Amino acid sequence: MLEKFISLLGFFSNNIGIDLGTANTVIYSEGKGIVLHEPSIVAIDTRTKRVIAVGKEAKEMLGKTPENIQAIRPLRDGVITDFEATQIMLAYFIERAIGGGIFRPKPRIVIGVPSGVTQVEKRAVIDAAKGAGAREVYLIPEPMAAAIGAGLPVEEPVGSMIVDIGGGTTEIAVISLAGIVVSNSIRVAGDEMNEAIIQYIKKRFHMFIGEQTGERIKIELGNAIYEDEEKEMEIKGRDITGLPKTVKITSKDITEALEDVIGSIINAIRLTLEKTPPELASDIAERGIVLAGGGSLLRNLDVRIERDVGIKTYYCEDPITAVARGVGKVLDKMDLIRRISME
Repeated sequence: MLEKFISLLGFFSNNIGIDLGTANTVIYSEGKGIVLHEPSIVAIDTRTKRVIAVGKEAKEMLGKTPENIQAIRPLRDGVITDFEATQIMLAYFIERAIGGGIFRPKPRIVIGVPSGVTQVEKRAVIDAAKGAGAREVYLIPEPMAAAIGAGLPVEEPVGSMIVDIGGGTTEIAVISLAGIVVSNSIRVAGDEMNEAIIQYIKKRFHMFIGEQTGERIKIELGNAIYEDEEKEMEIKGRDITGLPKTVKITSKDITEALEDVIGSIINAIRLTLEKTPPELASDIAERGIVLAGGGSLLRNLDVRIERDVGIKTYYCEDPITAVARGVGKVLDKMDLIRRISME
């Protein structure tokens, strides 16, 4: 009788898909769509081990906390670096997404992870999700999830190329017949863009800025190509003597700062194309390269890739939520989940 009751709870589970990203976690709830989009950050009191804040509230604390409070990003380069903090964060987000309660049925969870993760890293994600309340956990490669979310014909005998640029990793894949034929996963993405800007400001203006300022500069001035019309902004930081400092920077400065990161991404795309079978390469040349992920939103990145690679490049609809929408679309398709899940 108990087994039947547990089975019934499973049947009525509110299954969810999760894009567990380095920068942001996005959750798709079956029948509801995107229900949560929060920074992947946890703030903890190191003396009491108590969680102070999660998500947006925790992000606001980055670089501003007293000695006893740590704002932690528990994922780096797309993988878990702090297991306990990840489990706390996931449990919080899952409860936010589907509600709490004693009789809340445990959900089936499908999670998008970088295609280059190791077995140890996969196990860490599965254990964290189960510890956070999952009944079943399936991992699918992020580029496959992004391609599904982008509406590409992944199950057809035609080549599709997806470039998913997140916070910690850039995932490049050629997909056909529900399989990844060729892929490349590099740990160069949005976070490295922020860090490149921070280091450029330090070297060029002898000024220290924080992670949030670096990200704000990227969003406001970041560009993948040099444009005639320059934008300017004033930024505040700390000079090498420790005193507050204000400088003006231009979009040209930031394009220069980002050159190496963009070059690494374009080189990875080229290497992937070089390994692609001729018939599928022909499909890609005809159909183009599709961009997804928050890191892809750097101004004119599509123009730069198209110019340097020589293949039409365009964005999918709402690139930031492509992976979450992809894992959400397969929640009720167990046959497809089994075909594309990572063992």
